[in-house]
Parts: sequence; structure tokens; C-alpha cells
Amino acid sequence: MQTWSLVSICVLLGVVVRWGVSLNSYSGAGKPPMFGDYEAQRHWQEVTYNLPVQEWYFNTTENDLNYWGLDYPPLTAYHSLICAYVAKMINPEWVELHRSRGYESPAHKLFMRATVLVADLLIYIPAVVLYCLYLTDGSSKKKVSTLFCFLLYPGLILIDYGHFQYNGVSLGFALWGVLALGLGWDALGSMAFCLALNYKQMELYHALPFFCYLLGKCIKLGPMGRGFFLLVRIASTVLVTFALCWLPFLSDPSEALQVVRRIFPVARGLFEFYIGVAAMAGLSAVSVALVPPPHLPDLFPVLVSTTAFLQFLGTFLYFNIVQFSGPPSRKTQKKNN
Repeated sequence: MQTWSLVSICVLLGVVVRWGVSLNSYSGAGKPPMFGDYEAQRHWQEVTYNLPVQEWYFNTTENDLNYWGLDYPPLTAYHSLICAYVAKMINPEWVELHRSRGYESPAHKLFMRATVLVADLLIYIPAVVLYCLYLTDGSSKKKVSTLFCFLLYPGLILIDYGHFQYNGVSLGFALWGVLALGLGWDALGSMAFCLALNYKQMELYHALPFFCYLLGKCIKLGPMGRGFFLLVRIASTVLVTFALCWLPFLSDPSEALQVVRRIFPVARGLFEFYIGVAAMAGLSAVSVALVPPPHLPDLFPVLVSTTAFLQFLGTFLYFNIVQFSGPPSRKTQKKNN
């Protein structure tokens, strides 16, 4: 009973801190023409509500992809559509096609902040509570302390409730996957992680541990016995989950390919980013598969850290020196005018 009282206090404190941060300003507030991620999320609600599914990821006269075009997987789009229906009932001006661009008001800010909090209360916070209580070792106080650290992690709170994002949704789905795997529900864990991937492609960072764990379990159970049937069950779960998430785009291969292009925008200058991700994944796999030389026991961790730092340094120099030091393009000048 005492443990659940402490858990309730931690959850309430986490909610209060989140809402307190959300009372402040957000990314791009009052800064036309693009505003910020707050406007991006609002614009996706506008697009998903007013346009047919087939046009969500295509550049058309009604959907200018240069203005915060949708570039997240389908589950994010469906979430935006649900929020848009609620917004339409409260105030139709919030999602009015074209006319709602850059819409800002205290009431709309309250609504947008509430959507983030509701998503956390439904997905992220329950997963954290169950994970800390059932999958962490130690005494009840240690479990509550872990829960406290989870719920008050400043990075996630500042990004989601200050800057404005929905990272708690994808992280929550991934954590539900970890929880299911820890309890032996491999198919449900696979489904939860597929939902995380279909909400944000950045969950690919966590794909390697899931893949290695499930593959290792199948091999351990026997590749021609129980392990084979487990592998088939997991593969079927993954295929069905992805098929359901992508169902509106599977009728036309060109639509599915366009979604993939938007999610992995190699042509838009993010090639180096994905090369960095591939390098990190490769180094992580090598560090698990190979044994470092005896005189260099920390070789692989140092290589991973060095690669991550070089990727950060390159991004920092590009956006703060190359991108901002050059003269403004004609397109930017027209938008400012």
C-alpha cells in the first residue's frame, strides 16, 4: 500500500512538472513564416483532416510539402487526425485548410499542450510505472526512485512540453515492448515495438536490441523446434502490424514509396545523417560480435563515442556556420516579404 502511495505521488509530481513547463512558450512562437514544431504538429492536423489519405504525403496545390510537409510514419498521421477531429469540435478555425497557418491563441495552446499530456497519460506513464514495478530489481524504495528518475527526466519533458513534440508516444510504445518481452509475451512485445517504429522512424535506434534478443531466443529454443514456431509467430505479428498501419497506402505502390521517401528523405540532404546512424549501428554490432585486443579493452566504446561526437560536431558546424553564414536564398526572401 505504501509503495502505491509513493507511485501515485511520483506520477502526480511528473504530471505537475510537465504541465508547469507547458505553461511557458514553445518552439517558433510568433516567428513567421515557418514558426516551429508547434506549427508543424498543428499543420499536420490541418492536412490529415481536410485532405484524403492519398494526398497526405504528396506535394499538391492543397498540400505544400515545403511548409512542414508530413515526414513521419503513418501512425503519427493517424494521431494527428484524431487530434484534428477534437480540435474541429472545439474550434473549426484551428484546422481550417490554408487559413489556419500560423494560428496562435491561448486556447489553442492549451489544447495542443493537453494533447501531449493525454498521450503521455495513456501510453508513456503507464508503461514506465509497470516497467519500474515489475522489471527492475531491488527494494520498493529503489523501484520508486527509478520511477521518479524516469518521470522527471528533464530532456524528454523539455522537448515534449517546452519545445513541442510527442516523443513520449514512441518511447512509450517501445517501453511497452520491453515490458512485454520481459514478461515473456514476445508477440505482444514485437507488436508494441512495431507501433513505436510506425510512429517515429527514430525508434530504429532501438531496433537492434529487439532484433538480437528475439533472434537469440529463437535460436536458443532450437531453430527446428519451438524456436522456429516462435520465429514464425513473431514474423507474422510484425507483418500484420505493419500491414495494418500502412493499409491505406498499400493499394498503390507509388503511394507507399512516397511515404518511404518522406520518412527517409535521402534526396533532401539527410543522407549524412542516416550514414551516421548506420555507422553507429555497425559499430555497436561489431562491439558485440568481436573481442577487442587485450591491450585496447575499451577500443569499441571509444570508437562509438568518437563517431557520435564527430556526427554531432558535423551537424553543429553545418547548421551554425555553413547554413547561417551564407546569404539568404531568393525563396527565403520571398517568404519573408
